[in-house]
Amino acid sequence: MTETLRVVAAGDHFVLPSLITAAIAEELREHPFTVRELKLGWPLEPFGAVGEVEEASDAEDELIDALRSNGGTGDAQVLVTQMGPVTERVLEACPDLQLVVVCRGGPVNVNLDAAKTHDVRVCFAPGRNAAATAEFTVGMMLAALRRIPQAHELLAGQGSWEAGAAYYTYERSGLELEDLPVGLVGYGAVGSRVARVLCAFGARVMVYDPYVHGEIHGLRVATLDELLHRSQVITLHARLTPETRGLIGARELALLRPGAVVVNVARGPLLDEDALCDALESGQVSAAALDTYAREPLPAGARLFGFADRVVLTPHLGGASRSVAEKAARIAAAEVGRWARREPLAHQLG
Repeated sequence: MTETLRVVAAGDHFVLPSLITAAIAEELREHPFTVRELKLGWPLEPFGAVGEVEEASDAEDELIDALRSNGGTGDAQVLVTQMGPVTERVLEACPDLQLVVVCRGGPVNVNLDAAKTHDVRVCFAPGRNAAATAEFTVGMMLAALRRIPQAHELLAGQGSWEAGAAYYTYERSGLELEDLPVGLVGYGAVGSRVARVLCAFGARVMVYDPYVHGEIHGLRVATLDELLHRSQVITLHARLTPETRGLIGARELALLRPGAVVVNVARGPLLDEDALCDALESGQVSAAALDTYAREPLPAGARLFGFADRVVLTPHLGGASRSVAEKAARIAAAEVGRWARREPLAHQLG
């Protein structure tokens, strides 16, 4: 008789525990299982460093309780989570745990060394939010180029048609994407989608990515400096690594065309925010659209708040769509199904 698989679905207010459970039920129709649901506080409660892991909910005790109280049938063997802190303490307390599936593009909430020591396999959900982030990037770019949030605030927030009409003047009206030279720094799952959309708008798309070969949408540029020299708009899509941290700083912003626009819906530390604020003050950069920041939440006294008339700021929402949550649950459940059937895992680390 097949052993009942014991699972904890530690979701949150985005990837709901019920979505994980439903996806697992669909995947394990012919395999007995139990699921214990736990809802963590993110994003209504901020994530941060927990123990030795990054970007997790501060819920070690709750996670341990859930993993060790699986409906009276024994401790859980499988954990599916997005923000659960899989620390050395959690792993040490839950010796029956054998598989952790993270509903994210990377398992930054898992102590991978400790997982290996405890013989726990770790999987993740690559590509879950590529389409959503690409769409959000283009939306942010349009908002910055055409001054949409500022005009909305003047009319809807202040009830002033006359003040908003000032954006119809030549000096304050924005730029359109058609024929605009737009440079993409990075051409992965998100950048490639952004490039396709921008080409459909008629933008002159240029791409710098030394790690991508083959055909691309747009013109391949050999160096970052060349891309910056030729771009009126830049949008960042690089991975955050020690080499790319601070990739766009004062020197790089100075290479842009005067009055350029900067968009970052990737990772905050790719961009030197103080250098960006200096460029906004000088006019070298005319507008910016940011969804990610070097420090999150963005501190109350951040310099960026002083440029509300030229900067579009959102609180890390690029990957926030219902489709992303549903897709993440399905990708995670598929890994659980493979593990239950003793098939090779598709997205295992190590």
